[in-house]
Parts: sequence; structure tokens; C-alpha cells
Amino acid sequence: MTRFSFSIHARDGKARTGQITMRRGEIRTPAFMPVGTAATVKAMKPEDVRRTGADIILGNTYHLMLRPGAERVARLGGLHKFMNWERPILTDSGGYQVMSLSDLRKLTEQGVEFRSHLDGSRHMLSPERSMEIQRLLGSDIVMAFDECPRADQPPDVIAKSMELSMRWARRSRDAFDAGGEHAEGAALFGIQQGALSEDLRQASAQALTEIGFDGYAIGGLAVGEGQEAMFATLDFAPGQLPDDRPRYLMGVGKPDDLVGAVERGVDMFDCVLPTRSGRNGQAFTWSGPLNLRNARHAEDTGPLDEKCTCPTCGTYSRAYLHHLQKSGEILGAMLVTEHNLSFYQQLMQAMRLAIAEGRFSSFAAEFRRDYLRK
Repeated sequence: MTRFSFSIHARDGKARTGQITMRRGEIRTPAFMPVGTAATVKAMKPEDVRRTGADIILGNTYHLMLRPGAERVARLGGLHKFMNWERPILTDSGGYQVMSLSDLRKLTEQGVEFRSHLDGSRHMLSPERSMEIQRLLGSDIVMAFDECPRADQPPDVIAKSMELSMRWARRSRDAFDAGGEHAEGAALFGIQQGALSEDLRQASAQALTEIGFDGYAIGGLAVGEGQEAMFATLDFAPGQLPDDRPRYLMGVGKPDDLVGAVERGVDMFDCVLPTRSGRNGQAFTWSGPLNLRNARHAEDTGPLDEKCTCPTCGTYSRAYLHHLQKSGEILGAMLVTEHNLSFYQQLMQAMRLAIAEGRFSSFAAEFRRDYLRK
């Protein structure tokens, strides 16, 4: 069985489509990974997530280490068995959540000591512990442990943070390789840092390439810098990473973010937006996002999106979904989440086809025209 391979099937400009092959299945790229933070994609059953077209989901190291605990998940047979998802799972390293969610952090060369946002208990997360947690979970794609500073920090702070992340990347590589049977079947991705600086990102990419990883993530974006600054960074960042390995833009994003990032050479994405929006009555459509709580939908008998092939659009009207949202019914969150995840996967499939047929530029222009026209 193949541990990990990546093949590029077609290119159109910087955009590319291909496939990652792993023991638990193939991942078509460009790929969007629904986020299963606490061993669940919120408001969805795993089999329904698969039916949307998702090849892989994301699990969260920070949340799972705190509850129910990585050791418990391991005793229960690993994350795949625990949550009934047989296909690949990528787990993030926990570094971003430690920085953004926990109080009383203490950052040292060793790692980060922090208090749980759940009960205030003290924990230490280091490259070695992050690798151990992801091994206990049974992750297929493991992310190196890194620090993710805000893009508006002073340049010297960004530089020191990037250099620390590169030292942690080396330790992550060593700890992962010592993982025995898990390391023989899983992949390890490094994470490029450097905020908006082309020079710092080049230095980060060089350090990561010298260490050697199965894939490379672009970290430190989608943290408040805005789409224009993100795209300006993506104009150079993907090209600094090895061409023959998948490139993963972490935590992105809106549908138009995905199209713009694929246009710039990105292969993989994750974001909580389609599920979070689904729980709050926002639906994504080919004509742009819409708010189902708006009164104009109260007597609309049409589907959410006439172009969408998901069960929600094929069965329920905007009027009914409006009613569910206004009534606070759980079914409303379930149905709109199902639609949003289906829409994201249909968007990825449309991009893969457009790249394969050599018409991605016209596809992207048409998508932006329709999606952003409001």
C-alpha cells in the first residue's frame, strides 16, 4: 500500500489538479477539507460528509488533547474508529489554538505552556508532544508544530517567530520519524511562516525544504490581514515551496478566497466557514452568499440554489429553511450545513475540471462575476 504520493494531472497557469494517494484512500486536488474540530463535523453525520464529495477531513489536536484526550482516543481504537470516518484525516498541530484560545501562555524554546480554555488546567505543548498526540489519534497527515503570530506584529517579532517555528519543524520531523508503525503509514507536512514578508517566507521555505516534508502548508495567513494582502502574499509564497509536493493554505476560506488561491497554485484548504455559517443561517450559492433569516425568503418556494445538486436544494424550499432558522430548529442547521459543504465540494470539482480542460482563467472570471455581483 502507498504511504503517500502526489501526482499532478494537469496545469493551467499556476493552477494545478492532481491526486494524493494514501493508505486510506485518494484525495483529489484542489481539495477542501471539512473541519471536524472535536471528532465531528458539526451538524453532520460522517457518512453524509462523505456524500458531499469530501475525500478528507481535519481534526484538531488542541481540542482533542483536552477532551476526550489523545490517550483515551487511542485506547478506543484511534480517531477513525472513534468517529466512524474511514478515509484520511489531517490533524493540525495545535499551535494556532494554543495562541488564540488559551490564557496565560508561556512561550519558550521548549514549547508553549498554557491553561485550558475548558477548565484552566495546565498543559505543555511542544513539537514532541504534538507529534505524540497526532500519533495517538492515528492521523494520516500530521502537521509540524509551529507558532502563528499575527501579521501586524513588528518585523523583528515575525522574524524571530519564523526562526523558532523552523527549529520546531526540525524537532517535529525527528519526533515524527521516531513514531514507529504510525510514521510508516502517515505523512508529515511542514508549515511555512513569515507573515507578509517575501524574504522571510523564502527563508522559511528553504529551511523546510532542507528538512524535507511530504507536503508544505502556507501558515500565518487568514488571520486578519484581508484578502488583498493574502493574495499579494500568495502571488509568491506557493512558488517558494517544492513544485512536486502539495501546498496547503491553512484556515481558508470564503469561496472567492479558494478560487483566488487555486489560481495562485494552492492545492488544499480547510475552513470552519461552511459549517459555522450553516448553523447561523448563511448559505453559499453560485450567486453569492445569502442570509436565510431575511424576510424576503419567507414565502420563496424555490431552492437555495438552482445549480446545486445537494439533497437540501432538491427537497426543501427557501421558505421552509427560513422558517427553521427563525424558529431555531436544529434541522435548519443540519440542512444548510449539508448544502454549504456540498457547494464547497461542487466548487472544488468545478475547479478541477476547469484546470483539466485548460479553461481555468475563464472559469474564475465567470465565477467572480456571478458570486461577487451583489
